[in-house]
Amino acid sequence: MVLLFLFSVFKSTSIFALNHRRGRSYLALAVAQAKARLQNTTHRNQHQSHRIRSSASVFSNFPTKSMASTSSLQAISSLKLADRSSPSISHKILGSNLSYSHPFSTHYLKISSTHKSSFTSKPFTTTAFFFWNKTKEPKPDTPKPTKVQELYVYEINERDRNSPAVLKLSQKPVNSLGDLVPFTNKLYSGDLQKRLGITAGLCVLIQHVPEKKGDRYEAIYSFYFGDYGHLSVQGPYLTYEDTYLAVTGGSGIFEGAYGQVKLQQIVFPFKLFYSFYLKGIPDLPAELLGKPVEPSPSVEPSAAAKATEPHGSIPNFTD
Repeated sequence: MVLLFLFSVFKSTSIFALNHRRGRSYLALAVAQAKARLQNTTHRNQHQSHRIRSSASVFSNFPTKSMASTSSLQAISSLKLADRSSPSISHKILGSNLSYSHPFSTHYLKISSTHKSSFTSKPFTTTAFFFWNKTKEPKPDTPKPTKVQELYVYEINERDRNSPAVLKLSQKPVNSLGDLVPFTNKLYSGDLQKRLGITAGLCVLIQHVPEKKGDRYEAIYSFYFGDYGHLSVQGPYLTYEDTYLAVTGGSGIFEGAYGQVKLQQIVFPFKLFYSFYLKGIPDLPAELLGKPVEPSPSVEPSAAAKATEPHGSIPNFTD
């Protein structure tokens, strides 16, 4: 009996020792596996943090002209991670239309301004705010030429254009307020050697001035110079004395023109002489700048200009 008892005690002790050794082995294995998982998780988190910092560096590399310095950049960053089979992160950048998303760990990661990371059991969201002053550099204004250029032309009614037409809107026997006079006449250079084009416009009668045997009109019309472009003017048109009108603009070589023009009545409404004082345009071509003939009732264009021969007209003159 004693031997049997001692044998059973020895057997129990051996089994307990064996199980104890096995238990310690299982525990060591479990601890090793836990450490391995923790290291893998830490590695993945570090890798994902590196990806986030790499992605954020894209925004920090914007041109310095369109983004303020780092000291003026304020960012509040948070990150929401859901425990899903295909987890992803979505970042929305306020102040730009850029966004991106990528897979991430199923754990909750918290990123602070000191770049420390820790795990938390509650999800939270992150929004990054980027503030910068995007100012456009003002384009330097090209100064307009201020040199005054003089241009002289003759307007001659040769009675072959059915001009002028008088529209008696007032329906009164004498010229009265509201009567309209559309017109178009031929345009010659100041030296009367070249046909330049035509005039075309409209006069609105403002006042009949019987004591001066004439009328006051408000005129809006243009001078057409073929391929060179045109000049537009507006202002008072008096049939009994000289006046000045404003140059309101132009096209072609006259684009951007401003200044004034003196209207000189020679024989109303058949012969008029104009002296332009132009600013804001490049130098005018020489063929427009011939020495003007002194205005008088007897002036006439040259035969070549009247016949619009090649040497007596500008290329593609307006007719």
